[in-house]
Amino acid sequence: MVTILYFARLKEALGTASEELALPADVSDLSALKAVLIGRGGAWAHELADARPVRAAVNQDMAAGDTPVKDGDEIAFFPPVTGG
Repeated sequence: MVTILYFARLKEALGTASEELALPADVSDLSALKAVLIGRGGAWAHELADARPVRAAVNQDMAAGDTPVKDGDEIAFFPPVTGG
């Protein structure tokens, strides 16, 4: 199981702040996990699409698509933050 956290617009659009997910056997990195979530369709496909700005962290470290994920990890998805 992994814990997935959603922040800001993702939390609103997906209707959840977090979930526990049994990691599919063929998922070994962040890109593969994101593809599973996108495969749910609807808001998931729209909000997590490559064209949408979304950052991710694995165990509170910024992560790229090739970052490994494994049982027990905490994965967070959030929009980039800008300020001034």
